[in-house]
Formats: sequence, structure tokens, C-alpha cells
Amino acid sequence: MASHGRPGAVRKTKKGPTIGTGGHGRKSLEGKGPTPKAEDRPYHKAYKTKELAERSAAKREGKGAGTGRTKGKAAEEVVTGRNSVVEALRAGIPAKALHVAIRVEMDDRVRESLKMAAERGIPVMETGKPELDRMTDGAVHQGLMLQIPPYEYADALDLVDETIERYRRGHIGNAPLFVALDGITDPRNLGAIIRSASAFSSHGVIVPERRSVGVTASAWKTSAGAAVRVPVARVGNLNSALKSFKQKGIFVLGLDGDGDVSLPELSLSKDPICIVVGSEGKGLSRLVRENCDQIVSIPIDSAMESLNASMAVGITLYEISRQRSV
Repeated sequence: MASHGRPGAVRKTKKGPTIGTGGHGRKSLEGKGPTPKAEDRPYHKAYKTKELAERSAAKREGKGAGTGRTKGKAAEEVVTGRNSVVEALRAGIPAKALHVAIRVEMDDRVRESLKMAAERGIPVMETGKPELDRMTDGAVHQGLMLQIPPYEYADALDLVDETIERYRRGHIGNAPLFVALDGITDPRNLGAIIRSASAFSSHGVIVPERRSVGVTASAWKTSAGAAVRVPVARVGNLNSALKSFKQKGIFVLGLDGDGDVSLPELSLSKDPICIVVGSEGKGLSRLVRENCDQIVSIPIDSAMESLNASMAVGITLYEISRQRSV
């Protein structure tokens, strides 16, 4: 009778060489390296937060400053918060749309904003809170946001040429008068300068594209509507623009406390002029100063070190206007 052995028994055989994979499986045995950071994993919430922050930073930095004589546009701006929105609408700032949160809690400011928007034909958009949070980049909006369109800057050289031609044809009574800003970054200063320019018959305000303020909602509000009447032009390089102005017969006058000409003794007041004002702290930059035909100072009490830029421009424009009327 044949013996089948016990169930489950394995017969031992002599061990021989085993067949390998030839290294084909080595990759699968290697480690995958350190775990990526949460912000580097596309499926993770931190990755989306990082992307949103980068887009917001790029938006704040703007599209980059162009050069040459092309017209420039400011980045689109928003005014947030109930007080700010209602004040902006009262000041007549151009608006693209008024965004109101869904089921917003009504008060006098919201009602007045809605009324003024309807009277001016500004579209009113009912917007969800998450969308408002995104559009305002997390700023406090209190359920109300005003969208401001980019300001349409004039071309500086075209503006000068047109003004000179109008003066030659007798369409304007006074010689061309412009104000240029050198290193001024406060929008309230720009708004006040535009307001003075309007009050004393200036034909335009010139601002550089870099390291300078643009026409923002704050500047609009401070100008008290004068930004509608006085064109603001942007130039890629202020020094190049001033040289071009001089070639066209415009005298460039810089304002500085250490000027070689006192404002009441100015002899060029009835000629075509471009007044250049620097920031209160730094004053005129070296190259701008070198491009000026004269440096004009405003006589002030010795106890005062300097004047605010917008105040200095206002006093200068008044004195030029007074001398032109004599």
C-alpha cells in the first residue's frame, strides 16, 4: 500500500540559485523622498491659499509701468466700508458699480448710497459675502463696496501741444501753466494740488509713472470734483518730459526753500510755465533740479522749516495768477 504521507507536509528539496529581476524592481523599492509642504501640494487647502495670496500681491503691485508717450491706466480700485462709500458718492467720484451684500442690514448710509447710485445711474449689484470678501481682498466692507474704474490719464506731450496751440489761436487767455510732481506719494496731496490747479486756471498736472501717486479714490475725494476739470497726465520719465517741455518754449520752475528767485520777484509769471514740486521731506531730486530754468522759493517765517507740497503749489499758483492779472 503506497504511503501518501501526512496531510500538509512539504517535501524538502536541495536549495539552488534563485532568479532575480535584473534590477527592474529597484525603483519600486526606493523611497519617495520627504513629504512636500502643505502649500506645495495642489490638492491641499494651503496650496489654494498660497495661490490666492500670490494673485492678490501681483494685483496690488499693478501691471507694471510702461514707458514712452502711450496713455496709461491706473489699476482698478475699490472703496470699502459704509462711511467711505457714501463719502465717495457724495464727492462725485466716478463709479463702475455699487456692490451690496445679500440681505444687508439697512441703515442711513446704505439707503443714501443706494439713492445716490440710482440718481447717477450707477449699477447696483447684489453680491454674496464670500464674493465681496474676495473682491475686497479681505478688507472690512460692512456689506458695501464701490468699484472705481481706472483713471484715463492724458498724454503729457499731447496735452502740452494742444494747450500751446489753443493759446496761439487765442482760445485761452493765459499762457500755458502746468504743475509737475516729483516723488509725491500721498494721494491727498495730489487731490489738493488738482483742486488748486483748477482754482487758478492751470491747464494740467503731470505725474511720473514710478515712485509717485496716481489718481486714486482718495485723490478724487480730496480734489472735490476738480479732477473732472483738470487733466492729469502720466509720463514714463519726468526728466525727459521736462526737457521736451523746454524745447517747446515752456519754462520749468522748481519750488524749493533755497531757491535763487523769490516768488514775489518772479519775472516769468506771464510766460508758459511748468511748476515742479517735490515731496516735503526730500524736496526736488538732483536731476529734476538740474533741469529747472529757475529755482523759486516762497518767503516764509523763519520758524517754519517747509511747507506742505499742496500748500506750496497753491500759494505759487495764486501769486502767478495775481501777477498775470496785473
